Amino acid sequence: MAVKIRLRKMGAKKAPFYRIVVADSRYPRDGRFIEEIGYYDPTKDPVVLKVDDEKAKTWIANGAQPTDRVKALLKKNGTL
Repeated sequence: MAVKIRLRKMGAKKAPFYRIVVADSRYPRDGRFIEEIGYYDPTKDPVVLKVDDEKAKTWIANGAQPTDRVKALLKKNGTL
């Protein structure tokens, strides 16, 4: 099972926000997930980013691969 840390799109049309989730790579983007570890709202000023650092580090240590966008967000947050 290839586990990814990725963004799950939520919100209304033209007003998205995202939840950062751990999911099997075979599941659809907004489908089933294993665990939610944070959220990201790019529509606010300043941008809102909240991540549970301990959960993220645990999942990465167990082999979960963050997507490019999530990796950038985790670096910006100081988790990676």
